[in-house]
Amino acid sequence: MIQLSEITLRHGPEALLERASATIFPGHKVGLIGANGSGKTSLFRLLLGEISQDAGEVNLPADWRLAHMAQEIVDLDRPAIDFVMDGDQHLREAERAVARADASNDGHAIAEAHARLADAGGYDARARAGSLLNGLGFGADQHGRPVAAFSGGWRIRLSLARALMAPSDLLLLDEPTNHLDMETVVWLEDWLQRYPGTLLLISHDRDFLDQVVDAVLHIEQRQLNSYSGGYSNFERQRAERLAGQQAAWEKQQREIAHIRRFVDRFRAKASKARAAQSRLKTLERMERLAPAHADSPFDFAFREPPRASNPLLHLDQVALGYGNHRVLDGVSLSLAPGDRIGLLGLNGAGKSTLVRALAGELAPLAGTLTAGAKLQVGYFAQHQLEQLDAEASPLTHLARLAPKTAEQPLRDFLGGFDFRGDMATAAVGQFSGGEKARLVLAMLVWQAPNLLLLDEPSNHLDLEMRHALTLALQGFEGAVVTVSHDRHLLASTVDTFWLIDNGGVGRFDGDLDDYRRWLRNRPDSDSSRPVVKDHTAAEAAPRTLSAAEWRVRSKPLRNRIERLVRAIETGSSALLELERRLADPDLYASDRQAEVQHLLEQQRRLTAEQAALEADWLDTEAELEALEAAREIRSRD
Repeated sequence: MIQLSEITLRHGPEALLERASATIFPGHKVGLIGANGSGKTSLFRLLLGEISQDAGEVNLPADWRLAHMAQEIVDLDRPAIDFVMDGDQHLREAERAVARADASNDGHAIAEAHARLADAGGYDARARAGSLLNGLGFGADQHGRPVAAFSGGWRIRLSLARALMAPSDLLLLDEPTNHLDMETVVWLEDWLQRYPGTLLLISHDRDFLDQVVDAVLHIEQRQLNSYSGGYSNFERQRAERLAGQQAAWEKQQREIAHIRRFVDRFRAKASKARAAQSRLKTLERMERLAPAHADSPFDFAFREPPRASNPLLHLDQVALGYGNHRVLDGVSLSLAPGDRIGLLGLNGAGKSTLVRALAGELAPLAGTLTAGAKLQVGYFAQHQLEQLDAEASPLTHLARLAPKTAEQPLRDFLGGFDFRGDMATAAVGQFSGGEKARLVLAMLVWQAPNLLLLDEPSNHLDLEMRHALTLALQGFEGAVVTVSHDRHLLASTVDTFWLIDNGGVGRFDGDLDDYRRWLRNRPDSDSSRPVVKDHTAAEAAPRTLSAAEWRVRSKPLRNRIERLVRAIETGSSALLELERRLADPDLYASDRQAEVQHLLEQQRRLTAEQAALEADWLDTEAELEALEAAREIRSRD
C-alpha cells in the first residue's frame, strides 16, 4: 500500500501540503481532487520520484511498477503504434533479448529469449496496442502515422494509450478525459473498471469519477481528506460535515432557486414535463450537496438576454462540410427561444461542424440557413483560448467589450470568475488553460446573448468552476446548444438531445443512459441513420373532445392535482423546518451526533418523497393540459 505520513510539500515558499497523511490500499481506485494549484500534480510527481517531500515519510512498495501519462512527447518520429508499445519496457527489453539471442546463434539462449518474450505478451502485443488505439478513437489507417502528424489533443491520447499499455501496479492519470469525446470516455471507463492495479486519478469530470473510483482523496486547506465512494458520495459526506455552516445553507437556497425557477416556468407545458422532472431530480441531488460548494470562488449568472424572434435559426435541407467533402447533408431543423439542446454523436460525426454553422463561421454548401431578427449569438470553442491577446489583462479584454463601463463594475464582474486583485490586471499570456477558458466564458456571459453555442466548454475547468457554470446555465433564459463529454453538465442543463450520425441530424429519443447503451450496441448499417425532423414541429394533434367528455375525464385529474399540491406544500414546510434545525450551530456539539444523523435521514427521506410528489404532479398537469388542448381544438372546429 501507499502510506503518506505527516508529509509537507512546498512549491517555492508556499506549502501545498502541511503535515498531511493518507493511506491508499492495493487495488483501490482513488480520485484525487482539489482546487487548481492545491498540489495534485505535485503529489503525482512525488510518487513518481521526480521531487521529494520537505518533511514526513512516503512509503511505496519497492517492487511496484508505475505507469503514468507523460505530458510532453519527444518521440515525434515514431509510428503511433510503436510509440504506444514503447510504454511496455519489459516487452521492449524482451524483444531486444530475442534479437541478441538470434544474432548469437545459441539455441539455448534463443529458446530462453523467446520464452521471456512470451511471458511479456510479445506475440499479441501489437494487437493489444492496436486495440487501445482503436478504443481511443484512432482509425486503423492512423496506427502507422508518425506521432508528429497528430495534433496536441491526439498526442495526449497517444500518451494515455502508452500508459495503459504498460503493465503496472500503480497507474497515475492526470486529466485523462480532457481531450476525449463522450464515446471515448465511456470506453476508458470500462477499461479502468477492469484494471486490476491501484489507480490514482486526477479528474474534473464528476460522472467519470463516479463510474471509476471507489474512494476520493481531497486536498483542502493543505490536508489530505479521505472519503469512501465516488464523487457524489464525496459531495454528500462533505456536505453533511459542512451542514452546520449558516453561510453554506444560505448559498444552498440560492442555488436551489435556479432550478425551481425552471420548474415554475415549464410545469404547465406538456412538452416540457419530462425536462421539468429531470430538473426535480437535479434539485433533489442539490438539496443534499450544495453545502459542499460553499467555499467556491465562483459566483456569476447570465444577464437577461434580449428578446428574439421565433425561430432563432432555421435550416432547410442544409449541407455542411469543407471543400468537396460533405460532413452533414439534408439537415432541416429549427431553434426556438428557450431551447436547450445537447448534441450527441461519435467523434468526427459533425457536432462541431454543425455548431460552427449555427455560429455563422461556416457557410452551407447547399440549402438555406436563416437567422431570426435580433439574434445575438454567444459562441464558445477551444480555439478561442488561443485568440486572446496575450499581452492584455482580463480587465482590458472586458473593457474592450464595454468601453463606456466604469472600471469597478468590470472588476466586480470578473471577481465572479475568480479574477480578483492582481489577477484582474495580469497579462493573459501567463495564464493556464483553465484560466483562459474562464476568461472566454466571462466575456461570453458579459455580452448577454440569446443563443449560446458551447463546444466543450468544461475542458480545462476544475470541479468548482464546472459547478458554477452548470448553475449559471440552469438560470439562463436564452437558447443553448451544447457539445460536451461532461455528462453531468449535459444532464443538468439541456432538455433535448440531437443525435448526429451517418451524415444526418435527428432527435434522440432518450437520455444519456440510453445514449451510453446506444454507443455500446450501435448498429453499423445505414439503417441506423436517425430520422431527420424539425424538433419544433407540433406533435400529432390529440383526439378532439366534447365539453361533456372533457368534464368527465378532467375531473379526477383536477382533484388529484389539488391533493398533490396540498401534499407538496406540507412537505415543503416540513423540509424548511428541518433545514432550520440543521442550520443551528449548537446542533453539531459532540454529544448530539445521533440527533444530527436522525435529522439528516429525515431530510433525505422527505426530499425523496417531495421529488416523487412533484414528478407525479407534473405528469398529472401534462395529462390535463393535453385534455385542454383537445377541447380547444374541438371548440375551434
